[in-house]
Amino acid sequence: MRMRKKKNLEPRMERCAACWVKEPETMRGRWRDRMPSARAIWLELGCGKGRFTCETAAQNPDVLVVAIERVPDAMVIAMERGIGDELTNVLFIDGDAARLDLYFAPDEIDRIYINFCDPWPGQHHARRRLTHEVFLKSYRKVLRDGGDLHFKTDNADLFTFALFQFPKVGYTLHEVTRNLHEQGICGVMTDYEEKFHSQGIPINRCVGIKDMQPHHIDGEEGQQEEGPETGE
Repeated sequence: MRMRKKKNLEPRMERCAACWVKEPETMRGRWRDRMPSARAIWLELGCGKGRFTCETAAQNPDVLVVAIERVPDAMVIAMERGIGDELTNVLFIDGDAARLDLYFAPDEIDRIYINFCDPWPGQHHARRRLTHEVFLKSYRKVLRDGGDLHFKTDNADLFTFALFQFPKVGYTLHEVTRNLHEQGICGVMTDYEEKFHSQGIPINRCVGIKDMQPHHIDGEEGQQEEGPETGE
């Protein structure tokens, strides 16, 4: 579903300048300058309206949380939430997950979150999925060795696809579950996640740990012609 255009979007975005990184390319290799005391930098791909982003930042005040969102009408809500919660450890990028190596230096990120991304059903759309091996390889460029990639989805087919993709490009799977909240709410929820859970839809989750980079993973297997949609 396409999000309705927000009124006064530009002035609302400008009022959130404290947490909006307009030119992320200039921050490449320098993100810790924004929070020198941070013990880690966590990156969320497709933050949507920012519930997960802001709650995660609030629960981890010693971590710098950076969120990427391609839809400004959603991101402005996330930024306003961060400002309203007086968070000083969260930053937002109006950008594309396909451009991470332009925004971040090698090994600069300690953790990546992918929550409820577009499943892009159909084999002809597989390369658009944020858990396709082409994207997983690109995350390796900015994620430190031993860093982790957390993935959640309500889509069982996408989850199965991801479980095959992760090991192919050097991520060791941990904490694999097809019903995350079976024994009670586990961790911070997104808005979509709460909705799905209330409807009895099981939530799939896994964590991939980046292994020491094998030589055969270094090369790219073709260029990504068009980035996927991100966001909740």
